[in-house]
Amino acid sequence: MNAKKGDWVRIHKILLTPEERASRIPEDTRKVPLEMWDKGFLVNDNASPGDEVEIETIIGRRITGCLLEKNPRFSHSWGFCIPETLHIGRQVKQILAEREAAGE
Repeated sequence: MNAKKGDWVRIHKILLTPEERASRIPEDTRKVPLEMWDKGFLVNDNASPGDEVEIETIIGRRITGCLLEKNPRFSHSWGFCIPETLHIGRQVKQILAEREAAGE
């Protein structure tokens, strides 16, 4: 996957190494680098994954990082179903209807 100027891409950059992290943050946090992932339009003419590139974000910021992918997809989810929440909407409507009927 090669990307060309103007393509929508995702980049990664290490902002602080563990040695550069502040001493006052929790130890488990201090042990890992501070990382950034961002998306934007490729400014470079051509690039391959792993190349250091410049992008322009949707709000116009220009930042650099390591090219990860072209046309990144959303891979997050809202997690597993929580059965206890399935009936909340109906229960609220029932409670409101009962209060309205009682004149509250």
